Amino acid sequence: MKNRVSKLFNIKHPIIQAGMVWCSGWRLASAVSNAGGLGIIGSGSMRPEVLVEHIQKCRNNTKNNFAVNIPLLFPFAADHIETVIKERVPIVFTSAGNPKIWTQKLKAHSITVVHVVSNLKFALKAIDAGVDALVCEGFEAGGHNGIEENTTFCLIPLIQKHIQIPLIAAGGIYSGKSMLAAMILGADGVQIGSRFVVSEESSAHIKFKKKVLAAKDGDTVLTLKELTPVRLLKNNFYSKIEEAYYQNASKDNLELLLGKGRAKKGMFMGDLNDGELEIGQIAFLLNSIMSAEAIVNEIITEFNIAKKTCLSF
Repeated sequence: MKNRVSKLFNIKHPIIQAGMVWCSGWRLASAVSNAGGLGIIGSGSMRPEVLVEHIQKCRNNTKNNFAVNIPLLFPFAADHIETVIKERVPIVFTSAGNPKIWTQKLKAHSITVVHVVSNLKFALKAIDAGVDALVCEGFEAGGHNGIEENTTFCLIPLIQKHIQIPLIAAGGIYSGKSMLAAMILGADGVQIGSRFVVSEESSAHIKFKKKVLAAKDGDTVLTLKELTPVRLLKNNFYSKIEEAYYQNASKDNLELLLGKGRAKKGMFMGDLNDGELEIGQIAFLLNSIMSAEAIVNEIITEFNIAKKTCLSF
């Protein structure tokens, strides 16, 4: 499928696998790229030397383009910028911070830059910074989110009419039908996270994957807006957050409760009680662990069938 996103990234399908912490290592990224999408290494849970290892292993396992996601507020962000330049990573997705700081430096080294936004204000700032494309992420998405609670299908048409560069929709997208719906609203491609969390190649703990597959509607919630809004599965840790809110906890107390390493504990190490279980609202529609290749193929097949059905209306 040739369009602005597939041409920009030189990929077969305009499907991007989100660069999720503790889930998106070289195995998942290379598998998605081999399947014709764009695999992304999630550097937000990696030290600099670990990122180097993942980039090199990814390159050794796919001949296709892949990317690295760098959360700009991450302590190692500056180190990761230098790493992707040194390792000649072709595409970088930035998030959670000001894209103006690094975009031009990356582009000076012929790196395609994409920034993740959750509202129109940040979209326009990213364009002013010179990014090549935008990921417009609704608050259905798992993990860290915008505070506005803009849904994906409201965000796409809002931003699309203000920009000229490619738009990638994210948040609540998991299937060919949802991909088609996003593209009808103005997206040029889609970024998918939660579906790939439960892929065979995901580095998430198997207990976390099974917890995601068992989710029902209402089992995820957006919380901790005073810190950084995050969508997660309800568990014992979330119950402690609820109790803290009931006690009118201060921001400092919430930070103390969150502590360090909660996401690693839950998603990577499998502590389903006291870990932070970041996942999208779409979790309750997921029902099986599949290979990344099978996921991409299923999405594209359903997309093409849905497209023909729409044309027959």
